[in-house]
Amino acid sequence: MSTLKPMPIPAAVRISGLQHHFGRGSLRRQVLHDITLAIWPGEIVLLTGPSGSGKTTLLTLIGGLRHGQCGSVMVLGRQLIGCNDRQLSQARREHGYIFQAHNLHRSLTALQNVRMALEVRGDHDRTTMDRRAAQMLEQVDLAPQIHSYPDQLSGGQKQRVAVARALVHNPPLVLADEPTAALDTRSGREVVSRMQQLAREQHSTILLVTHDNRILDIADRVLIMEDGHLREEVRSADTSVRSTTP
Repeated sequence: MSTLKPMPIPAAVRISGLQHHFGRGSLRRQVLHDITLAIWPGEIVLLTGPSGSGKTTLLTLIGGLRHGQCGSVMVLGRQLIGCNDRQLSQARREHGYIFQAHNLHRSLTALQNVRMALEVRGDHDRTTMDRRAAQMLEQVDLAPQIHSYPDQLSGGQKQRVAVARALVHNPPLVLADEPTAALDTRSGREVVSRMQQLAREQHSTILLVTHDNRILDIADRVLIMEDGHLREEVRSADTSVRSTTP
């Protein structure tokens, strides 16, 4: 009697042989060297390392914010290397992106900033979008501030609006670039804890670039970028740490 084997779960992100450089000729500088990486659905992965090591470059390639040059970058089943601008724009709609400086529109309220993430998708009417945006702001403890403008919010509150905007359409993948960089310890912890909670509830995958050693404990895995090379920090049961290549 034959038994059916379970189908393998595809990686949310699968990268192989990724190279990237800036400049040409004598000004050419290699920033990513033969990156290989797999991130699985539901994982929370932190990417850390020195400034200028290539972390943000890798994140923007995964996020479809720049064109890849060489190798393979599969994100949510879509090959991003070789995509044109329109195809990259379509790919970006499938995930949530949280910027270091929150990138809120100063002329829009918190509700309107979050609603924008739904408007670009065009899947819902205005009433539904307003309701979903308000519910997400309530989930990040900003119900009293839904009609406040960014200049009326603290740094931590602005970043929580950015988290709500990134998660309001239930993305399978969330990318975050230094979301705690401008926050104090308490605000930073609140932001990443809320990200962790909501991502778990929505079964999202998170890749978060950070210099913040205070939040490493939220991660399933920690990746380290040094001079454009990627390695993984593996934690054993006794919390000791060793490094290996992915």
